[in-house]
Amino acid sequence: MTLYIRREASKLWKRFCSEITTEIGLLAENWKYLLAGLLCQYIHGLAARGVHYIHRPGPTLQDSGFFVLPELGQDKGYISETVFTCVFLSFFLWTFHPFIVKSKKIYTVLIWCRVLAFLVACQFLRVITFYSTQLPGPNYHCREGSELARLPRPHNVLEVLLLNFPRGVIYGCGDLIFSSHMIFTLVFVRTYQKYGSKRFIKLLGWVVAILQSLLIIASRKHYTVDVVVAWYTVNLVVFFLDKKLPELPDRTTTLLPVISKDRSKEENHKLLNGNGGDPADRRLRAQVNGKDSNGGHTDNGTNGA
Repeated sequence: MTLYIRREASKLWKRFCSEITTEIGLLAENWKYLLAGLLCQYIHGLAARGVHYIHRPGPTLQDSGFFVLPELGQDKGYISETVFTCVFLSFFLWTFHPFIVKSKKIYTVLIWCRVLAFLVACQFLRVITFYSTQLPGPNYHCREGSELARLPRPHNVLEVLLLNFPRGVIYGCGDLIFSSHMIFTLVFVRTYQKYGSKRFIKLLGWVVAILQSLLIIASRKHYTVDVVVAWYTVNLVVFFLDKKLPELPDRTTTLLPVISKDRSKEENHKLLNGNGGDPADRRLRAQVNGKDSNGGHTDNGTNGA
């Protein structure tokens, strides 16, 4: 038993080290995209913080979802946040599964480049929307009479740049249309829908997304329109942007070429997308698969033998 554990641990360590080497090569090529995506997350936080300064509390607007769904109450507002946290952590851990799982389909660096592109595009539209029209927040801390509903003028620039983290992020007001929680949830679900391998988890992801929508409305953290707009906007953005971005190499059928500094960026990019390599090698691989370079099948035996 001890020998088996040692053998498996050794295999796992070798697999981890091999994946580290591969991902470092990809990170060296794509770190600018990741950094830009993370910077945009911070800018989105600044925008959400900024709209809180101009938020004016008022009577809660008439909302069909509020009539249909019973109010959870302020003491149960944590339920929707718990579901969202589980979704976020589950997806985050899944993107790192190639480091330990033998069968893998994605590269961690490349999948996060894609996810951040989806998030940034949706958040850009979101910022434009909630700055266009400010609605009175339905959340408890955004209603009339709450000390948090209005923000006093900042004393200095640093107060704005630091976002009063984490209190300023948790108790924001005014950034309503459309729901940021639903942006993340739907982007994660759609990404796993395409690159995940477990059919049950794919179905469960959509069920959780619907549950998250209902909990957000029942918690009075958003109006129903915020959730509805998120559903069609995020899905449309991901659908069209996914067609524009280069497709990720499939690890189930191909091996990622080693990224070399001696090659140009264009050559490395072609290799990552399966467009590079020696034509003779491609012909050899095609013949091994039983096809010649013109799409016909090669004969495995001699006629008449």
